[in-house]
Amino acid sequence: MSCAAASAEADLGIGRAPPPPPQPAKVVKTGYKVTEIAKGLDHPWSMAFLPDGSMLVTERQGRLRLIKGGLLQPQPIGGVPAVHTGSQAGLFDIVLHPNFAQNNIVYLTYAAGTAAANGTQVARARFDGSMLQDLHVIFKAAPLKDTDNHYGGRMAFLPDGTFALTIGEGFEYREKAQDLTSDLGKIVRLNEDGSVPQDNPFIGQADVRPEIYTWGHRNEQGLIFDAQSGLLYETEHGPRGGDELNIIVAHKNYGWPVITYGMDYSGAYVSPYTQRPGLEQPVIYWTPSIAPSGLAMYRGEKFPAWKGDLFVGALAFRHLRRVHLDEAGNVVSQEELLNDLRWRIRDVRAAPDGYLYVCTDETDGHVLRLEPAD
Repeated sequence: MSCAAASAEADLGIGRAPPPPPQPAKVVKTGYKVTEIAKGLDHPWSMAFLPDGSMLVTERQGRLRLIKGGLLQPQPIGGVPAVHTGSQAGLFDIVLHPNFAQNNIVYLTYAAGTAAANGTQVARARFDGSMLQDLHVIFKAAPLKDTDNHYGGRMAFLPDGTFALTIGEGFEYREKAQDLTSDLGKIVRLNEDGSVPQDNPFIGQADVRPEIYTWGHRNEQGLIFDAQSGLLYETEHGPRGGDELNIIVAHKNYGWPVITYGMDYSGAYVSPYTQRPGLEQPVIYWTPSIAPSGLAMYRGEKFPAWKGDLFVGALAFRHLRRVHLDEAGNVVSQEELLNDLRWRIRDVRAAPDGYLYVCTDETDGHVLRLEPAD
C-alpha cells in the first residue's frame, strides 16, 4: 500500500465525525466452544501459523516456542535475539514473511537495551524448523528511553511488501508522540530489509525521521491489514479510558496527547480537548478502558456470522471482544466472548484453518482455539 493509495481519504472515511459514546457490549457464551491447544507458557504475546499447521508462539520473557502436532514442544527455539525484560518489556510479535513458504523468513519485535536506555527493535531471521538462523537486527527505534513501558511492538505486512510497525511513546514521554524527530508514539513503515521506502510521507523533509508513517499514538498493541477492504486497522491503549480503534492512513496525526477521550491516572485531564482540526478521530473508543491488545479480522468459513468482523483482545476486562461491522465497515454492535475464563487476552489471530486462536497473558499462559459449538 503506497502512500498515494493510502491517501484516498474520501473512500476511507477519514476526517470522520467524532465517534459515538461507548456502548455496552452483549456477553455471549453460546455458539462457540473453546479447545485448549497449549498451557504453561510464560506470558505468551503473539502467534504465527506455519504452512504445515505448526504454530510459533512468543513468550514475553524472551523465548520462542513451537506447537507442533498439537503439542507444545518442551525446548524453546534457539537463536532468539537478546531481549530486555522488566514490566512491559520483552519479546513481542512474531510475523512471517509474505513468502515464508519459499524463504522461511520470520520477523521478531522486542525490547532491547538496558533499563537506562532501551527501545523497540525488529530482527529478521530464517527458521529452519528447529532454530533461528542468520538473525539480523534491521530496525532500532530512536531515541532510546529509560522506561519499561509502552513499546507498541505490533507489525503487519502491507500488499506492496513493506511493513508497518507500532512504537509506543514510552509512557513518560507522551509529548514525543507529536515530535517528528522521534520514533516514539509513531507507526513507521519499512521495507522488508528494514530500509525506508522512498514513498514514505516525510521523505526528503529535514528534521523528520523518514520512517514515520503516522504519529500521535500512545501504545498501539493491535495492528492488522485487511486485504479485502484494503484497510489498516489499529488499536491503542488510552490512559483511564480513551482506548481507540483507528483506521491508519499515511501522513495522519492521531492526536495523542493533544486530544483524547481518556483521563490521566491521577484523575486530571491529559487534555481538555477530544477533537481539534487536523487531528484524526477514532472509529470507536472504549471508556472505561478494556486495554486492547491483539487484533484480528475474521474472513474464515467456520463462523459465517462473524465474517467481516474485528476481534480484539481485552487485557483489563479479561475477554475477547467482537466488533461487528456492516458491509460498509461501520460498527454495528459489540460482544464479549470468553469473559467467564477471567484471563487477560493478549493476542487473537484468525488462522488459515478458519478458527480463531487466542493466547492469554498469564504466568501459566494458554493458547486456545475457538470452534463452532456442536
